[in-house]
Amino acid sequence: MLIETLDTARDLGRLKEILGVMVRHGFGDTVRRLGLADKLERAGQALHWTHAADLARVEPPAQVRLALEELGPTFVKFGQILAGRADLFGPDWIAEFEKLHSQVPAVPIDALRPQLREDLGAEPEEVFAWFDPTPLAAASIAQVHRARLHGGTEVIVKIRRPGIADTIHADLRLLHRLAALAEAELPAAKPYRPQQLVREFARSLRRELDLAGECRQAERIAINMQALPHIVVPRVHWEHTHERINVQDFITGVPGNALDALTPEAGFHRTVLAQRGAQAVLKMILEDGLFHADPHPGNVFYQPGDRIAFIDFGMVGRLSQRRRDELLQLLLGLVEHQPQSVADVLLDWTGDEHGINLGQLETEIEAFVDQYHGVPLAQLSLAQMLGDVTAILREHHLALPADLALLIKAFVALEGMGRSLDPGFHMATQALPLLKQVARDRYHPQALAGRALWALRRTLSTVEQLPDDMARLLRNARRGRLQVGIDLAHLKRVGDQIDRSANRLAMAMVIAALIIGSSIVMTVKGGPTLFGLPAFGFLGFFGAVVCGLWLVRAIWRSSHQRDDD
Repeated sequence: MLIETLDTARDLGRLKEILGVMVRHGFGDTVRRLGLADKLERAGQALHWTHAADLARVEPPAQVRLALEELGPTFVKFGQILAGRADLFGPDWIAEFEKLHSQVPAVPIDALRPQLREDLGAEPEEVFAWFDPTPLAAASIAQVHRARLHGGTEVIVKIRRPGIADTIHADLRLLHRLAALAEAELPAAKPYRPQQLVREFARSLRRELDLAGECRQAERIAINMQALPHIVVPRVHWEHTHERINVQDFITGVPGNALDALTPEAGFHRTVLAQRGAQAVLKMILEDGLFHADPHPGNVFYQPGDRIAFIDFGMVGRLSQRRRDELLQLLLGLVEHQPQSVADVLLDWTGDEHGINLGQLETEIEAFVDQYHGVPLAQLSLAQMLGDVTAILREHHLALPADLALLIKAFVALEGMGRSLDPGFHMATQALPLLKQVARDRYHPQALAGRALWALRRTLSTVEQLPDDMARLLRNARRGRLQVGIDLAHLKRVGDQIDRSANRLAMAMVIAALIIGSSIVMTVKGGPTLFGLPAFGFLGFFGAVVCGLWLVRAIWRSSHQRDDD
């Protein structure tokens, strides 16, 4: 159980805080159904079940957002990740998740100095020719300061908040256990796949904590973008970069949300910027398999010469070659109106799950794509089409793999930015030439020969290992050591119920023995008395009454919990 496996007393206190916030925001019934309130009470903790009356009038999506904001950086980040899961949550939920922002005050420079001295080897004023102690920006995981190298290069210094890693790791431990408990005890939570969501979130957040890893990702994308000279990625200064700090070139230009400054007089052409931005992100996705997963206006700057600079590579998406091939088939199917191609890819992505009417799902996807038949390419909204497809999957309780959910989020953000720059921007028009080029390259005779050779090597390797595998299997069979793994989701719960029933049966037998023994003692004359009755007989009856009341209470509570379920 969750309470029994907490690592530290701090985790128990944090769990009480999390559950208290849930109660205050109207989720007390969920806490009770999880069985955590009683367990906290037995651990010496207590929850306050009152909450503000006005919260009762707030819709559930807003209640969840407010609760996440109150719980702090880890949970705010979790909500921001959920904002990209349109395949799991409806538009009202996504709209609330998108409102989440980390309102975190900056850490004073004096509190950062011990960590900076350890990472830089000296005071920042000694390492840099100039260091601004006032942060340029502050977020939940890190804050950014401006500085200047001794060679005159303007840079930004990104510093991880002291102690934030320990806080996040503790919260992730609790999230993992709460997700497992919710999936086991709350049938309504299963379609949202809480354990899978938390695992994906934990991987993303741990990568974001590694500021040197962020720079490695930026450098890989910079190398991939060398073919597009109008795309700028800040240079990394590795001599000052570590896990808790990174130093990159300071990027100047017009912020992505200051569109009024992008005028021809200032040397900007919005149509060109929209096209170049789309080309860059499409290349990252379709050709390179490594893309900026959060291309919102705050992470984009426009520079003279219609150049585009991307910053903040803490969140990137990765696509294997197989995923890129499937994505190519999906996008070509959407823009060229091939419903069967789209349906095949989506069914492969979501899997053949039990209880899903795959025939009906396939029919709906085909009908959806077919409705765009004959529509001019320039009138297609690729982001809207992807959003509608995920809505169909959500209705059938199907979830996309995490990398693809992140990809769709990037597509939607990209098309939104393109439309804000140029109202006549059409992602489908920009994507189709690149899609066809990638498809031609994919099926070029040389590429086909390379894949055939790789497949042949794998086949030969498998055949080579087959005799050893068969010999190992037969040897284990002769020794009686063959094992079959069966995963029963509720086996532990059944065992707990049997254990409780056995305990109650034993208690009933003890009560019966006390009653019979006390009755016999009552007939024996002499010995100490209590209230005029034989003392041992009286104490035996009293113990039987107490044990009987406990047993009745336990049976009543168990019956009450089953009724709630």
